[in-house]
Amino acid sequence: MRIGLSTSVMQRGRSGVGQYVLALVRALLPFADRHEFTLFVLREDVPRFAFAQDAMRIVTVPEFFRPAVRDVLWHQIVLPLLAKRHRLDVLHVPSYRRMLWLRACPLVATIHDLAAFRVAGKYDRARMFYGRVVARRLARRQDEIIAVSRHTACDVAAFFGIARQRLTVVHNGLDHERFQADAPGDRRAIAHAKGISAPFFLYVARLEHPAKNHVKLIRAFNRFKAASGSRWKLVLGGSDWHGAEHIHAEVNRSPFVSDIVTLGFVPDGELAAWYRAADGMVYPSAHEGFGLPPIEAMACGCPVLSSDRGALAEIVGQAALIIDPDDERSLAQQLARFVADPELRADLRGAGLEHARRYDWHRNAEATLAIYAQAARARATAPASLLRPFTSS
Repeated sequence: MRIGLSTSVMQRGRSGVGQYVLALVRALLPFADRHEFTLFVLREDVPRFAFAQDAMRIVTVPEFFRPAVRDVLWHQIVLPLLAKRHRLDVLHVPSYRRMLWLRACPLVATIHDLAAFRVAGKYDRARMFYGRVVARRLARRQDEIIAVSRHTACDVAAFFGIARQRLTVVHNGLDHERFQADAPGDRRAIAHAKGISAPFFLYVARLEHPAKNHVKLIRAFNRFKAASGSRWKLVLGGSDWHGAEHIHAEVNRSPFVSDIVTLGFVPDGELAAWYRAADGMVYPSAHEGFGLPPIEAMACGCPVLSSDRGALAEIVGQAALIIDPDDERSLAQQLARFVADPELRADLRGAGLEHARRYDWHRNAEATLAIYAQAARARATAPASLLRPFTSS
């Protein structure tokens, strides 16, 4: 097959979608001797795909199209023409915000979540309208839709009105060579380099308010510290996003501000080291379509406390200590319980290591390729009367 993949939604690799795109491309590399892959990549992102340049064609997209509105227009106007020019058998757009209307070839989209329907105020009005109204219409134009969890598939069926037979659940994978518990050297070294010598909770998520729930976590941490006098610290890893100013203000208001560390964006090469250094991963997100960080932390031997909102209950299973992200008092009590009970932490560590083995990018790539083939086959065998032409509306 001649397969196209749009990568411009990866936000320079600093988002969950960005990590999905990079991991999927890596996992598809072993199949490049059987299929022809074309990656459409914004110019400044091309170095991020150096690992694929010998096996896959990279078509450079001008940086002019990086801003969101221009990127949407590029997808709707330019990308269909490129799909025809490269005679693609299937085109994969890994984000519902960039799904195509024109159908130059069979279309596959990945939907990671429908948070616009679940989290009030997640985006500004224009983006909320796009997510709730425009994307709903675009979704119906796709030949196949990949949902990264059963929860997301249910949301797509309910909110977009998509028949379940057009939805396939393919869980995200995990790079087990990168995320593993055993590594040479001092596991605390990366924390010591930041002046962190006390035990600490780690939360890895972009600083986004209110969706990632940092403010309530900080307030719960304040309660925990005031009640216990514990030495434990809270470390927040993630780049600033919408509403980050509210999170920084809450940190600065905390009476325990000296025990709250903000790392900013954590580079890929350091992430696993931070998981190994942490004494606990706390993930109080208000909604996730999947939630990779808890699974990554588990694979690195870090015990996890996690919200069960969105797909998180499905993804973490019985391997995490479940917390209520909306109840600051209860969350503080769970932090205290976690700190006071080393046996609980050991049990969670063991359960997490076992649970993380379920997630694998190679299996994800195989399932994704099967969906590409299904989309191409269905279009090829459909009666001519049922095919919508390239310019149809």
